[in-house]
Amino acid sequence: MAMKITEFNRGQGIYWRDGIWILEKMEHVKPGKGPAYVQTELRNAETGQLVNNRFRSDESAEPVHFDRKRMEYLYSDGSNHVFMDPDSYEQVNVPQDFVGEQKVYLQPNIECEVCFVEGRIITVELPNTIEVDVVDTPPQVKGATVTNQLKDATCEGGAVVRVPPFVENGTRIKVDTRTGEYLGRV
Repeated sequence: MAMKITEFNRGQGIYWRDGIWILEKMEHVKPGKGPAYVQTELRNAETGQLVNNRFRSDESAEPVHFDRKRMEYLYSDGSNHVFMDPDSYEQVNVPQDFVGEQKVYLQPNIECEVCFVEGRIITVELPNTIEVDVVDTPPQVKGATVTNQLKDATCEGGAVVRVPPFVENGTRIKVDTRTGEYLGRV
């Protein structure tokens, strides 16, 4: 059952070019002259290849149905991350490519959503926000005001987050995993 491209949302999968592709970014464009189109960034579920493509707004694609499981992150062993199903205690190895840049936010016992298609792992989605401890940040400068003066703070796991000057080493902060932004102290 094919659906129009305009009916899809970011994060959904489609069968396209003899493979499974994940819609990473979508933008509906209505130019002043010419027909409307959808500008997309697609990631190949098997190879990780990123492709930009423009679809006409009346084009259709076959949707991919994901099996989503809540899984708990345990540890990393080189090029794989190990996740466990909390109900069946089954462990799966997820290659580094499926987590990508968000590996700096992985913490033991954090619950993630692992998506499967036909028994194969397609994506790993981390929670939108996590709490981490600041490991290294420069000390606060005396006389510094609170107005938009941010400094870099290295957190456990290696994430570098821009934080206000009053945040010190050992402070627990809340971070948005989608953007890497500081949300506040915990």
